[in-house]
Amino acid sequence: MRLDALRDLLGLSATRLDPPVVAEAGRVLAEAAARQRLSSRHTVIAIAGATGSGKSTLINALAGVPVSETGLRRPTTAAPIACAWSEGAAGLLDRLGIPGRLCRRPLAGGDGDEALRGLVLVDLPDHDSALTAHRDQVDRVLGLVDGVIWVVDPEKYADAALHERYLRPLAGHAEVTFVVLNQIDRLLGDTTDQVLDDLRRLLDEDGVALGEHGEPGATVLALSALTGEGLPELREALGTFVRGHQAATRRLSADVDAAATRLRPVYVGEGRPGLGERSREDFTARLAVAVGAAAAGEAAERAWRRNAGRACGTPWLRLWRWYERLRTPGAGGGEPAGSAPLEEEPTARQRVEHAVRVVAEEAAHGLPAPWAQAVREAAARGARGLPEALDELAADARAPRPGGKADGTAGGKPGGTAGGKPGGGAAGAVGAAGKRAGGKAGGRPGGLPPRPAWWPVAVLAQASMTLLQVFGALWLAGQIAGVLEPRLLPPVLVMLAGIVGGPLVEWACVAAARGPARRYGQETERRLREAAAGCGRAMVLDPIATELMRYREVREQYATVSGGRLTTR
Repeated sequence: MRLDALRDLLGLSATRLDPPVVAEAGRVLAEAAARQRLSSRHTVIAIAGATGSGKSTLINALAGVPVSETGLRRPTTAAPIACAWSEGAAGLLDRLGIPGRLCRRPLAGGDGDEALRGLVLVDLPDHDSALTAHRDQVDRVLGLVDGVIWVVDPEKYADAALHERYLRPLAGHAEVTFVVLNQIDRLLGDTTDQVLDDLRRLLDEDGVALGEHGEPGATVLALSALTGEGLPELREALGTFVRGHQAATRRLSADVDAAATRLRPVYVGEGRPGLGERSREDFTARLAVAVGAAAAGEAAERAWRRNAGRACGTPWLRLWRWYERLRTPGAGGGEPAGSAPLEEEPTARQRVEHAVRVVAEEAAHGLPAPWAQAVREAAARGARGLPEALDELAADARAPRPGGKADGTAGGKPGGTAGGKPGGGAAGAVGAAGKRAGGKAGGRPGGLPPRPAWWPVAVLAQASMTLLQVFGALWLAGQIAGVLEPRLLPPVLVMLAGIVGGPLVEWACVAAARGPARRYGQETERRLREAAAGCGRAMVLDPIATELMRYREVREQYATVSGGRLTTR
């Protein structure tokens, strides 16, 4: 039942809604529950109208006995008065606040017209009364009855107060509404039809569906309560309405429709809200920039090539570089393997916060205000530890350890905390991403890049070139000392082979190292991007997705309440 769906809907989303919205929907549920506990064999219909429209005369004519006082004094009806066509309506009258002394029976105590058995008519004060208490009673009772008969006269049927305050807001209750044009005995010729047509036009402009040609809607009649003209038609329509025992159900259904209409801005937004693949990729790219993934990849590539040069370079060149470092402290020292120039912390933090704001706004776009705010708050909560978590991932990726970390921590800190701050979500995200970033880095102790299989061969070749130089030099020195037979050309050729071969081996190694160095840098960048993406997903995207999933659930529940199906993501 839609009432149960409305109750479940409020339970799912009460914390997201403003208290007045929850209170109004709760009032509908409370009134519906109260009506369902009372007699379903009775139908309570209020007779409402403006001053002098003839409400009291009409209820007296239907009952056949004086139920409500009539006269020239205004207002004539000061409090609601009831007329019940059968016993058992005491609970309904108590709900309306009508005491037993103001309840009448038709035909001086008989059951009256059998066709109207179960009918309870309530004569209301004037809705345009000068007394505020009278108008308040009208509004209160109209919210509790099963149906209403609006009595209008030829002079006030187009009254703006009636249409704007009652008929237009209650247009959704057309199936439990009767509109009666009274006092047609004062009209001449075909004037009645003209006034009736104009009344139908006004009702149509108010959005009130008219029950004509078999269509469900309001019943519009013309009569004279004074002369009895048209009264049988009204009595017949009321009898059909009462015998169906569906008035209370229709009224409750209309109340739920009205509540669903008021709740629509809270549950139905514009467009198709959610996070697309493009938004996720943009968020990941922004985090990669903030964590310096590209710079880390470039630094790793440089470190790989520098290590290749150190391992395969000539001993004399390495000695010269060592001398330069000693002579000029800080010059030529290079960067630690895998390191990258770090941005200032405020700049990186601002980039992370900007990335979170952008993805939150994209996810909240098109959502109703309460759910958009929930998405932003979820993103903000996840972003509180995100910069610190990314810092740890960056440090872990730049200084990989052999075989990764068995405990799943980031940056070597137990527990996987973010920035030294304990936190379940951040810790888990950093720990998992730390495994991805450093678990299979393939690095060497001390953060050095891995060496390919051909490096020992290159080192052996370089050592051979150095030995040739030393051997040639010793051979030549022996000839100069007269120890060996003077033969200048062979030792010179051996020395030249070593001297020329050393740089050639180094040049070949540098050329061969370009591809692996580039791949190593790309792998470092990829690992850092994936680690940042995993951390961002766990701390920001997943909470956003959870809020969006909750919104989809309540939106589908709202579709049940509204009696239709809504397109959702």
